Amino acid sequence: MGVVSTRIVILGGGPGGYEAALVAARLGADVTVVERDGPGGASVLYDCVPSKTLIATSVRMSVLSESAQLGVRFDGGPDGEVGGVAADLPVINKRVKDLARAQSFDVADRLGYEEVKIVRGEGRLDGPHAVVVGERRIEADMIIIATGATPRVLPGAEPDGERILTWRQLYDLDELPEELIVVGSGVTGAEFAGAYLSLGSKVTLVSSRDRILPSQDAEAASVLEEVYRRRGMNLLSRSRAGAVERSGDGVVVTLEDGRKVHGSHCLMTVGMVPNTRGIGLEKAGVKLGPGGYVETDKVSRTSVPNIYAAGDCTGVLALASVAAMQGRIAVWHSLGEAVQPLKLGWVSSNIFTDPEVASVGVTQQMVDNCEVDARTVMLPLDTNARAKMQGFEDGFIKLFCRRSTGIVLGGVIVAPRASELIMTLAVAVQQHLTVDQLAHTFTVYPSLSGSIQEAANRLTVDSAY
Repeated sequence: MGVVSTRIVILGGGPGGYEAALVAARLGADVTVVERDGPGGASVLYDCVPSKTLIATSVRMSVLSESAQLGVRFDGGPDGEVGGVAADLPVINKRVKDLARAQSFDVADRLGYEEVKIVRGEGRLDGPHAVVVGERRIEADMIIIATGATPRVLPGAEPDGERILTWRQLYDLDELPEELIVVGSGVTGAEFAGAYLSLGSKVTLVSSRDRILPSQDAEAASVLEEVYRRRGMNLLSRSRAGAVERSGDGVVVTLEDGRKVHGSHCLMTVGMVPNTRGIGLEKAGVKLGPGGYVETDKVSRTSVPNIYAAGDCTGVLALASVAAMQGRIAVWHSLGEAVQPLKLGWVSSNIFTDPEVASVGVTQQMVDNCEVDARTVMLPLDTNARAKMQGFEDGFIKLFCRRSTGIVLGGVIVAPRASELIMTLAVAVQQHLTVDQLAHTFTVYPSLSGSIQEAANRLTVDSAY
């Protein structure tokens, strides 16, 4: 058990902060969380929860629009189109905000049950052993920095909250954007571009790279690009935005090569900036790295022994699951509990596009660059019986295993609800299971997960070990 007298102050109530608080309280520490926006932080109130709620609605719209091939017709529209079905944006946005607030209340209830104190306001360090919130000074034996990050703003493309927007401002719109220009083709840009396309907007996605999702599996990105183009999205690759300006009732995005893209709204998704300025980190001795991110080791410890950090402010991986684990590890380590350092190779991630893109472990690029000696198999989703029944044609299951032993090293899943399927591969990677063990595990027939077993079976049959 932890030491009862240990005073822990956490700056930030997002996943990295509140998960750390829950663990610390259960271990007997005296815990205070300082949060500006509310329990759950920006992740719950403005980012992850709202965006995934919006995307869930857009996926329903997409299912409706593609149901004609299954024999489902809607009154009021021609065959193959959705008649009498439209996105009611005020209703959608109200649900998004209500659900975010409800989730924040749930986080507050959990923290309250564990007797965690919540202080509303902006906190800053007053040396390595105290946090100041307004006129209040809170002494601490241990401090966790979990202040998150804020949408990056490009000079010449400053958001106005009406026509030029960050993703945190989308939920205040009264009408669906008629022509939405999305600048940035990373995870956030790809997710919102697909969501608004399904809701009925005309979407142009501006990418400075050769393809969307440049840091993800190339074959997965190719599938998604094909789907987006088929649904009517305008994809502009190798096109860097230079400026965004209001023009009457719309916007004009000027590309660096001089081309101009006209639309009704522009969504800027060009990365994040850590919330580390002006909170006393450097005066307390906490070292910041490139971009202003807090430098941490594998147990979330900063350059100051009693100060730890978790979440997007560390620049490790901008995932709520990683933030939460960083926070838990920080508490376990500081209170002398058994702890395993953060292993990024075990982290599973998901991109909430339609279809979703989930991955874990080694990547195709690592295999191609001979960094890992692995064998690979990829099964198209349209060979799966359950996928055929549900009309899913786009996607695949890709599996990597070590050539010598057959141990599962990772995989990529492109499919509806890939986020639910990737758990199987995540367990296999973490527990060092072999493709033989996966191949001999029972699955339901028909099911999408059956393709995971089939992929493992093919690697077993082709195995040289």
